[in-house]
Order: sequence, then structure tokens, then C-alpha cells
Amino acid sequence: MRKNKLFFASLMTAFLINVSYGQASNSKEEDVNTYELLNLFGEVMERAKVSYVEEVTDKKLIESAIDGMLTSLDPHSSFLDTESFNYMSEQTKGKFGGLGIEITMDNGLVKIVSPIDDTPAAKAGIKAGDYITHINNETVVGMNLNDAVSKLRGKIGTTVNLTIRRINSKPIDLTIKREEIKIQSVKSEIKEDAISYIRISSFSEDIDKNISDAIKKAKNELKDKLLGVVIDVRNNPGGLLDQAVEVSDLFLDKGEIVSTRSRNEADTVKFMANEGDIARGLPIVVIINEGSASASEILAGALQDHHRAIILGEKSFGKGSVQTVIPLGSHGAMRLTTARYYTPAGRSIQAKGIEPDIEVKPAKVEEFESYAFNLSEADLNNALKNEEDSEAKDKSKTKNKKSKEDLQDYQLVRALDLVKALAIYSKFEN
Repeated sequence: MRKNKLFFASLMTAFLINVSYGQASNSKEEDVNTYELLNLFGEVMERAKVSYVEEVTDKKLIESAIDGMLTSLDPHSSFLDTESFNYMSEQTKGKFGGLGIEITMDNGLVKIVSPIDDTPAAKAGIKAGDYITHINNETVVGMNLNDAVSKLRGKIGTTVNLTIRRINSKPIDLTIKREEIKIQSVKSEIKEDAISYIRISSFSEDIDKNISDAIKKAKNELKDKLLGVVIDVRNNPGGLLDQAVEVSDLFLDKGEIVSTRSRNEADTVKFMANEGDIARGLPIVVIINEGSASASEILAGALQDHHRAIILGEKSFGKGSVQTVIPLGSHGAMRLTTARYYTPAGRSIQAKGIEPDIEVKPAKVEEFESYAFNLSEADLNNALKNEEDSEAKDKSKTKNKKSKEDLQDYQLVRALDLVKALAIYSKFEN
């Protein structure tokens, strides 16, 4: 046991020397304290190994210690064992198993950043901002993020019991069946005959190509009648930084998209737009909410600062930090927060989020049918007929009629109306 302790202390010492290579220590006393603390760690590990009520392996103790070290820094830094590392890699490729939620730790509880579209979690009614207090009747208090994730995951077809707490609501008990999660990151359609609606549920690989294809398809179908674009990133937990940059670049002609700044000023990285706006100046409205995080906030912030889009909805989540995943050979990887995101105007997203230009809370819209006895000119006897073809008039009546599905989404209704208003204004301006 003594050998194990000395061996581990030697490893930790070597690790610290490598990490701090080239950096002078502040004082000799600090060096002494570091070695003393390493000895303390070895002593605690040895005591736990010998005296804990149940047998525990070195692997368990060391991995837990590493994870504790990282998670104490911020909610997004952590140790990823081999299984967790593989799971994270599958997520960015758009296919994995589980419930379909993005989570973080908040005050000892598991907080839902956002449910992913068309997944078991979304179908069960889980919402951004919900808290998971119990998993299979076991409290999450005392768990770290990896523990919670491993308990939420499981074999496809099995179920997990969750207790959910929501603001101004009683505890909600849910039983959800795990499924293979296949994310369709981009969905698009033509709304109200003239607006391209693009729903982005996550920033996974190659979504910039899907969005580009959607815009081109809309242009081909509508020719010169395309009024504008609505980009919906509500409940989008983020994803790949390069995809956030590429998607933003589709709609920007020039300038900075986002910058990342670390503790060393020399390491600042700026991502710049290439010439060419795929929408060619047409009005754009981006819908966000409290479940829009990370890459979604990069997109919204870039288009907002360049006055290229109107941001509509609710304030976003506020995850403005950069995590670097560092592989650790056969032992998995470490995820470490290494920088912060800044919008082109120099705003930090971290813990502040993106404020919408127009705040719109979720609501339900219903068409009002009037049964009042009202007459118009066309109803009067012997009224002069309009020379326009009646069939064309009937078409114009139904052209802008909203679907029942759209009417249930007040934020989307407002976004569509805003695109039409901006399109009309731009015609007058020209």
C-alpha cells in the first residue's frame, strides 16, 4: 500500500511539473505546499482504500478524484471515462441512445438545458429549465454530472423513472422509455407560401450544408417571391463550434462571427465571415428561448450584432464558455473549460445569454370566428363586380392562412408576421 501511495504521488508530481513547465512559481512556500498537498492526497487515498466500509478499487478512487477536481472548477469541466467519451462522440454525429436531453448541474440538482425534438424526453413533456430531483427514486443530490448521465442512460427499450420539479408546479413523476436517439438536426418547410422556416435542433456535423440546401430549395420553388427566413433555435442546446460559425457565415458577408478568449490574451481566436450571404439580404428572424444555449447563442449573437437578423423570443440560456476535450489515451478524456465566447460587439455570453430584440413569451393563438350580421359592398344587390378573376381572389384569401399547428405557437406566428412586415418595409425603402 505504501508503494501505491508513493507511486501515485510521483505520478501527480510529474503531472504538475509537466503542466507548469516554463512557468515560474510565485514562491518557494507555494512549491512546498503543493508537495504537502500531494502527500495529503496520497494519505487520504490510502486511508480510503484500507478503511472504507466496502472494498474500493484504485481506479474508482483516482477517477473520482480527477472528476471532483475538474467539476469543482465549473459545471462544464469533468472527467470522461471511456464509455462517457464514446457517448459524447456519438452525440456530435447525431445518433446515440438515451432520453434525448441536454443537462447540467445546478445547485446540486440536474437541470434540463433543453429536450431534443422528437425524443422520449420531449414527448414526455420535459421542458427547458426543469430540474430532475430523483432518478429511479434515488435523489440526485450528491451525484456528479457523469453519475447522473450514466443513470439516465441504459439499454434501448428499458425505462427510467424521473421526478421533475418545475417552477410553480407540484413534483411531476414520469416513466420514460429509452430509445436510440436519431437526431434530425435540420428541418425546413415553406410557411404561408413565401417564408422559409428552418428549425435547427442541434449543431451536429454538416448542418450548414442542410441549411444551405433548404434556402436554395426555397429559392427555386418560389423564384423571386421568397419573403425571408425564420431560423428557430429554441431548445437547441448547442453542439459543434465550427458548425455555429459555418451557419452564421451563410448569412453574413463580412466581419467577425465570434471570438474565443482564454486566460492568455495571445491565445484569442477570432472567426471571420467569408463574402456571400445566401439569403441575399432578405429579412431574417431568429427565435430563441431559455433552452437556446452555446452554439445557438453564437448564431443569434453574431446575426444580432451585425444587424442581419431580428432576435425574437426569450433570453437564452447563457452558456458562453468553451470546453476543450483532451483525450487521455485508453483512460477516456478530460473536458476542460479553456475560454469564453464573445459576440462581434465584444459581449460575453457567459451567464448573461442573448437578450431578444423583441421579447415574446410562449402563448396560444386561436382564430376568432364572428357570427355577427355584417354586410360588405359585395353583398349589396346589384353591386358592381370587380374586374379581377374570382378564382384569383379566392386564392388570395387563403394564401396567408395559418395552419392550426402554427396557430398553437405564438412565437412562430409573431416571427412569420415580422418577416412579412420587414419584407414590405424593404420594398417601400427601395
